[in-house]
Amino acid sequence: MDLVTREILSILDRCCDVYTFPILDNGYVYLAATRLSLFRSTQAWALVIEVFGFSPRAGLPDTHIYTFANCLQNRDTAHQYVSHEAYQRYLANNPNNESRFVYPIEAGPWQDPENSEVIALDAPPVILRGRPAQLPSLEQYTAHGIELETSPTVQVYEACRYFAATQRDSVLATEAERRFSIPPELEQILQLEDWNHPDVVDETVRPSDSETFQQLAAVLSTGNMQLYQPSLPPNTHWQNWPEGGQL
Repeated sequence: MDLVTREILSILDRCCDVYTFPILDNGYVYLAATRLSLFRSTQAWALVIEVFGFSPRAGLPDTHIYTFANCLQNRDTAHQYVSHEAYQRYLANNPNNESRFVYPIEAGPWQDPENSEVIALDAPPVILRGRPAQLPSLEQYTAHGIELETSPTVQVYEACRYFAATQRDSVLATEAERRFSIPPELEQILQLEDWNHPDVVDETVRPSDSETFQQLAAVLSTGNMQLYQPSLPPNTHWQNWPEGGQL
């Protein structure tokens, strides 16, 4: 294992230890969709993971964009922090990682005004990336493998999973959003719609133990995409992470 590969894995492990690496069974987030992208130049590398889901504490579905890189740009500025010391802590604690959120579905009367975790009765279409998107019938949820928890009431996270199945590109990041924290000269060399993700809730499991991330780090180091040859089945579909959102 070469020096750059080891450095990448070390960064991912460090982020995992401070909870800035994606946890797909995050107890606060109902998972709906994920995507992973690799970017590279001769001097720089970046790994971006998108996670679309719903946290009741956030109020709206969001896409969390996790960026890990040796070349971050568009960092927070000092005026966004209450003090210079707080800003310096942000930089010191996140030297190779950044988190950004985008909200592909707009707030509106589609959410129950008394309970924002459920879809309103006779809800109008949601506005998804600026365009109306019709909410499905109960039968359409079933057709996409979504078993409603309290049918006929529909939970917001269930609608998120429907849109993840039918309008995936709209709920995940745009190219500009995906690239926001990395320099434009980096070339995208790989994009994965699914992969085998480590269950890092277990503190004995880290990205450096994962075949997936060992291979992806080697691809970033060398530019040789043939080094990504997974033997483990993908597990990033929300059905594989039933503990997500349960807190």
